[in-house]
Amino acid sequence: MGHHHHHHHDHEHSHVTAEDLPRAADLAVPDAELNREEMTRRSVFRRAGLLGAGLAGGTVLNAAPAAATPQNNVPRGGFRWLAGDHHVHTQYSDDGKYRVIDHVRQANAYGLGWLVITDHGGPVHAKIGVDKVNPDIKAAREKYDDTLVFQGLEWNIPGAEHGTVFVAPGRNEASFLKEFELGYDGRTNETNPNKEALAIAGVNFLADGVRRRRVDDALMLANHPARKGIDSPHEIRGWRDAAPNIAVGMEGAPGHQAAGIPKPHGGGRARGYYDGTPGSDAFPGYPPESYYTWGGFDWLTSTVGGMWDSLLAEGKPWWITANSDSHSVYADTSVRGPNSDYNANGRHSDPVHGGPLNLGEGDFWPGCYSRTHVGALDFSYRAVMDGIRAGRVWVDHGGLISGLDVRLRSRGSWLSSATLGGALHVRRGTPVELTISIDLANFPNWAQFVPVLSRVDIIQGDVTGPVQDRDTFTAPRTKVVKSFEVNKSTGTVNFTYQLGRLDRPVYVRLRGTDGNRVAPGFHGAAVDPHGPAIDVVGDADPWKDLWFYTNPIWALPY
Repeated sequence: MGHHHHHHHDHEHSHVTAEDLPRAADLAVPDAELNREEMTRRSVFRRAGLLGAGLAGGTVLNAAPAAATPQNNVPRGGFRWLAGDHHVHTQYSDDGKYRVIDHVRQANAYGLGWLVITDHGGPVHAKIGVDKVNPDIKAAREKYDDTLVFQGLEWNIPGAEHGTVFVAPGRNEASFLKEFELGYDGRTNETNPNKEALAIAGVNFLADGVRRRRVDDALMLANHPARKGIDSPHEIRGWRDAAPNIAVGMEGAPGHQAAGIPKPHGGGRARGYYDGTPGSDAFPGYPPESYYTWGGFDWLTSTVGGMWDSLLAEGKPWWITANSDSHSVYADTSVRGPNSDYNANGRHSDPVHGGPLNLGEGDFWPGCYSRTHVGALDFSYRAVMDGIRAGRVWVDHGGLISGLDVRLRSRGSWLSSATLGGALHVRRGTPVELTISIDLANFPNWAQFVPVLSRVDIIQGDVTGPVQDRDTFTAPRTKVVKSFEVNKSTGTVNFTYQLGRLDRPVYVRLRGTDGNRVAPGFHGAAVDPHGPAIDVVGDADPWKDLWFYTNPIWALPY
């Protein structure tokens, strides 16, 4: 079982002396003697008020992750909220550059509790890279034991876009992924004529591997689904319905968020590299607007009453995430090492640092900008995967908020309540309310400002059951039903929304914004009066347009 992988984190620190302290927390070591990584960590400690008596007294170091990530490992609503990233590329990708340890070190410094290494699937990776990257991942797990490091890959979904596939650590992790990649990756099986069936077979292979205990667990998430328009609605439904415990969601917001920073300070590209160019086999029903991000989010997610809502209105779980898709980091100084021969070696040479700032690159380090917050029952690989599968997930950009707890409940009662990803079952006619508690941003983000939450929107839709046409991507009975102005910049804000006496099944989800760029949504102001605006190619500074989204909660009267 995968539970035992985290036991070495549970160190007993009954008597913490100065020798036990990390250098970043030891005030006897002056700032000037710390390296960049240690200084980053010290600034996190400082902002969280953890330096000094608290650390020396051994209260915080009993749980190493709490010291590293005070803002993201605070128990909230009975869960440990662990921020993470399931889409990261290394030198084992043909278009990658960094070592595994580089990404894990950065993710750890930026406060991530978990990370998935997802190098591109393909013939070279399947034959060489999937085996070679495994020792690097194991070494990173040893060195950074307060960040969980999963092995995965970026699946070329046959007939569609990319997807993250990852497994719980164990003795078969690399061999199982290798078998999956050889058998079901779109690039290693380009000649297979029935691509949609091969994709379904791939999802079923993962489910069967878990069922037969070849691996402890596996998950699949669709990546940048609207970028080329080739993830048709019926394909998404097909993956989900084939293995609902494996294919559980999609990137609500893609990576490459720095790509839209205007020249001369950035590359002046399209945010997320969503540049309005449909793939050659794009689904014909998608409109031109779907090929751009909206407030940094994929059109399938950002459109109220759109594709994501059409799935939720069926009453079937489908969750959203956000991540970096990190290949080459904006303003980093490294270049690929000399004499790289990816095809021969299955990897590029180690990167060389110290050149000019790479202002044309489009990515951030994991955790620097995009975060997927998972409500886990404990600090373990299985708990993170269970939290994702359960939909206890909210996502944010730029540290817009520090934490949240959202509950649907019978009015005034804590005895029956449901949180993100869950369902509240109540007698027909029972008054139902949504309670929202949001911890506002309490320290500067990595662009060195404290984000200010301006507005919170509640989006509600009717559950209308399975669709007749599996290429449906609208939910006409979903809209923004309530907006709250925040009018506060520190501490915690609480809101309550009355859904009334329910006579039908519904779901609700939340969205919040800094209010810098808003516009009527794709389906008009009557559906979404103040939604995200479509991102402008070449002029989309990600730090000036911050949003958070939660996954849904259902209310099901009986």
